[in-house]
Amino acid sequence: MNTNTEDHDDGERAVYGRTIKFYPGQVAVTPAALAALEKQGRSPLELLGRHVAGDWGDLFDEDRRSNDQALRGGHRLLSSYDLGGDVRIWVITEADRLATTLLLPSDY
Repeated sequence: MNTNTEDHDDGERAVYGRTIKFYPGQVAVTPAALAALEKQGRSPLELLGRHVAGDWGDLFDEDRRSNDQALRGGHRLLSSYDLGGDVRIWVITEADRLATTLLLPSDY
């Protein structure tokens, strides 16, 4: 998967114009999530870019704070993106940062 990354002089890395806060590891998309994204005309890379930049999407404030703490504590990260038309995509990065999966809540 081409992530369209660029390095900056300060050592930070950007993906699709967003500075990333962590590396996602191996990225996977479930077939149902890919079909839903395609139907909406959206790219999985768009949501992945938001996720690794710390844009957690449509979460309650408490869940956002949990993710911010998980960045420092090495716990699992969850983003949720409402794409409209009753379509919601979750992006989950495992605590060890070796894998990130884009999926529908019903895939979980």
